[in-house]
Amino acid sequence: MFGLSPAVRVFFAREPCDMRKSFDGLLALARDVMLQNVMSGHLFVFRSKSGKRLKVLYWDRTGLCIWYKRLERRQFRLPRSTEGTHIELTPTDLGLLLEGINPESCEKIPTFELA
Repeated sequence: MFGLSPAVRVFFAREPCDMRKSFDGLLALARDVMLQNVMSGHLFVFRSKSGKRLKVLYWDRTGLCIWYKRLERRQFRLPRSTEGTHIELTPTDLGLLLEGINPESCEKIPTFELA
């Protein structure tokens, strides 16, 4: 999708947002509600009330960008959380989510064992 480094953090807003919001509105949500710096290079994900639309706001070192995806038949499987204003995902989890896969139902297989 974006070719993201594992160092990139992904902040997913827990509350749905108005999908009519654009750069300034989403920036204000990331800054004032999530308490994050948008110019950090991290991704900020917002969902619609119906769960069929997602917007990703990010800074690419020259300006703000918005990436928008709409599902035609189903809803995005959203991570569950009961606390805070946002959920932090890994770039891999975001990729799964955008492919229509629920990251919470996937089992991660241990690839090494600490001695």
